[in-house]
Amino acid sequence: MKILTTLCCIFTLHKIGVKCSEGTCSADQSDCSDLEEDKKYAESKNNRWSHYLEEIEKAKASYEPCQSSNCSCHTTLIEKDLLVFKDGITEDLINRARTKGVLYQILNGKVYREEECMFPFRCSGIEHFLHKISAELPDTEFVVNTRDWPQVPNYRRDVLPVFSFSKTNDFYDITYPAWTFWEGGPAISLYPRGLGRWDQHRISVRKAAKKWPWKKKKDVAFFRGSRTSGERDPLVLLSRKRPDLVDAQYTKNQAWRSEKDTLGAPPAAEVSLEDHCQYKYLFNYRGVAASFRFKHLFLCESLVFHVGNEWIEFFYPAMKPWIHYIPVSKDADEKELSDLIEFAKYNDDLVKAITANGAEFIQDHLKFEDITCYWRELLKKYSKLLKYRVKKDDKVKVLKG
Repeated sequence: MKILTTLCCIFTLHKIGVKCSEGTCSADQSDCSDLEEDKKYAESKNNRWSHYLEEIEKAKASYEPCQSSNCSCHTTLIEKDLLVFKDGITEDLINRARTKGVLYQILNGKVYREEECMFPFRCSGIEHFLHKISAELPDTEFVVNTRDWPQVPNYRRDVLPVFSFSKTNDFYDITYPAWTFWEGGPAISLYPRGLGRWDQHRISVRKAAKKWPWKKKKDVAFFRGSRTSGERDPLVLLSRKRPDLVDAQYTKNQAWRSEKDTLGAPPAAEVSLEDHCQYKYLFNYRGVAASFRFKHLFLCESLVFHVGNEWIEFFYPAMKPWIHYIPVSKDADEKELSDLIEFAKYNDDLVKAITANGAEFIQDHLKFEDITCYWRELLKKYSKLLKYRVKKDDKVKVLKG
């Protein structure tokens, strides 16, 4: 307080001609009130953010960066997923799992698949990677679910070996890299065949990021997407009240019928992944399952607010809240959302460091070779669990590489 009062005296000396002694003002100290208020505001602001600052410190204390050799950042999930099958996988289990997805076989280095595939783009997105590694694998077979929803709930005793791209802790499905790294994904007017080609987006979105460095980005949070979940409503409503803080609007999807489907407002135009890079803060929400856009947002070198932690893809476990992104509760209301955004705005250097961590992780640990490596390690470890010799099924046909 002595220092504060002395500073106040120095500040007012030339204005009112007061004399300052150590820690005191000899004139009316009402002129110090402004500085006192500033101090109270600073203390209040620090207290307001104390919870978030503590979370960051805790995250830093426990975080160990992963190594990039042999996709080791991600392989702990393989061990976890396969643990439930530690006693082996029988032919009977595979036959029963076939009702849940598409049967693939790899025999003598060639890839085979059941003739029918419910989603051709999804199958081709999977097969792109299988062809790359088939010569390195033993004879094997596995069932791949190409639907959005996982198939093996953990409340059932009948645990079947089914591969799914996304799941929660309520499912025993074996996680594999989604088809969207190569082809498929949500089809919208900007991406009529789905997002697809992760290798191309790594180039185009990063190029857009260079046009919008941190200091040039718009200082608002941004979201565009259809209303696949009510979890998104509070951000859209906040945007209508605080356009200075958030630009969040609903777009059409295939199920859109009226403005009721966009929360009572006309649907907004879709925005390309590259144009997301204009904004400093980007919100990611799950859709029916994990969001395909999550990985793309980091390429913008913008801060990612990731809502909910239930749904994962294969690379999610290696990414840590408060290190690579800011986590947001799926039940967050408008107040919590505005607090988090304002925290980011008032702690620019701090969140810029989180932004850099997230962008670096995706750039270094989610390359095409990491995806191919994950498939290879997954199928090698999975194949060791098969308790029978795989023979060519009558219903499969060889696929051209």
